[in-house]
Amino acid sequence: MFIKAYPSFRLEMLSDRSYMRDSYPRTTRSALVWIISATVGGFILANVFERLFLSGHFTDLFALSTGDIQRGYFWQFFTYGFVQKPEELFGVLTFCFNLMWLYLFGRELEGLLGAKRLTWLYLTGLALGGVAWFGLNYKVGGQISGAWPGVAALFVMYACLNANQRIPLLIFFVFPVTLKPKYLAWAAVVFEVCALFFIEFPHHESRLGSPAAHLAGMFVGFLYFRFVHEREWRTPDGVAEIELPQWLKKKQKSPETAPPVYKVNLDREALRAEVDRILDKINSDGFAALTSDEKRLLDDAKDLLSRR
Repeated sequence: MFIKAYPSFRLEMLSDRSYMRDSYPRTTRSALVWIISATVGGFILANVFERLFLSGHFTDLFALSTGDIQRGYFWQFFTYGFVQKPEELFGVLTFCFNLMWLYLFGRELEGLLGAKRLTWLYLTGLALGGVAWFGLNYKVGGQISGAWPGVAALFVMYACLNANQRIPLLIFFVFPVTLKPKYLAWAAVVFEVCALFFIEFPHHESRLGSPAAHLAGMFVGFLYFRFVHEREWRTPDGVAEIELPQWLKKKQKSPETAPPVYKVNLDREALRAEVDRILDKINSDGFAALTSDEKRLLDDAKDLLSRR
């Protein structure tokens, strides 16, 4: 990685300074923990009822079914993502695959979005995915379960934030390749569109889930990045024209309770230069490459520079 050089002076990394190491609070991932716990709990309960009690009532109550929706079981638009219909080895592998990506994407996004926004993004992906599946299958009937529409929303959001960050992968656990998230996202979209026209529209049976639900979840992730991530639409002069509802806004600490940002005075130009360096790093390596100190600096630099 190459860092932009400034001819007038050499910047010292803020993370290397002793007074910057202990004042930034670590972010807890309680929302991700709850989502994963509910998903694992639903999988275990579904298998216990199916295999131990020989009853499918638990799965039938929470999985998404066209007949149940027509009877008013609208909670299934959300709960189907927290149960996995018991199957043999393929069902277990599908559950583990979904859980792995849920953890990887959720871990990266919660520190940026916050617990509330991560939860709304995930649940909205599930809900719109369920609506898309129901709209295509309400005449022929059927039932789906699984977390991928919600995970797909997180996946596209991550790909939009880190479009050019290089990710090493092993194809078939043997061949190493390096890909960018934006190419993975486009490949997933093309695959799901093909599956939609050749499998779901003709109503052929498939063990890969619903392409319509997956595409709807991806669409939610793109819409969130495009219209919600920056928290407001702005006119050309920079004035906010439309603001988000209060429940989607991050809570701001009051000046009386907020801890001091810096322990010593920093040179204004040096701070600006350090912010420029961090922005260059985001542009080249993606937001996920930042350290906790660099993320905190970006959060606080705007207010600090406006006060000085």
